[in-house]
Amino acid sequence: MTVPESAPRFPASSGALTLPGPAGALECLVERPDQDERCGNVIVCHPHPLHGGTMHNKVVTMVSRSLAELGLSTLRFNFRGVGASAGIYDDGHGETDDLRAVAAWLQRERPGDVLWLAGFSFGSYVALRAAQSLAARQLIQIAPPVGRWAFEAIALPDCPWLIVQGEADEVVDPAAVFAWADALPKSVQLVRMPDTSHFFHRRLMDLRGAIKHGVRDNLPPLRDVA
Repeated sequence: MTVPESAPRFPASSGALTLPGPAGALECLVERPDQDERCGNVIVCHPHPLHGGTMHNKVVTMVSRSLAELGLSTLRFNFRGVGASAGIYDDGHGETDDLRAVAAWLQRERPGDVLWLAGFSFGSYVALRAAQSLAARQLIQIAPPVGRWAFEAIALPDCPWLIVQGEADEVVDPAAVFAWADALPKSVQLVRMPDTSHFFHRRLMDLRGAIKHGVRDNLPPLRDVA
């Protein structure tokens, strides 16, 4: 995907920016680590646009914060039709194109860095759809909506893969997620969180710990600041 020359440069500090997308402008938020930045960037995808999902969702925010604490720069963005992002909802197809556009910009701006993908609920479905084609080096899925989307038709990535699923999820069927994860032909790290709802009420700090522990062995090296 070609990135327009007019697209902004990677910001020197955390903050909002607007990127060109296939359906128009995409509203984004970059979070850079306070210190010890690593040679890797994570795109974090939000839950369903038609059910109130935005890049400011508390689970998405915690995922981003957890990874920034490990030294990774993170980028959240609103899918088409959400917030200030142009376009209309496209059942996961256009949203995957939005993700690819953001990834193309990141790879232009930081060509030597590795790319990680993460997503919550619907966002985890979109992240999975793009992970193989974008050669993601780590995939993080939080409460993937197995049974609601055609997961079986997706080309699976060949990278470390973390799934975190609450056992008391009232939106996604935990049993369906566990059965799907157990049947995956790739090596997947599955974290089951007891007494945990879909939105991780009162369990966000536990989610933070699960993410940081689950990806620690795959962290990219620190950036050379010399």
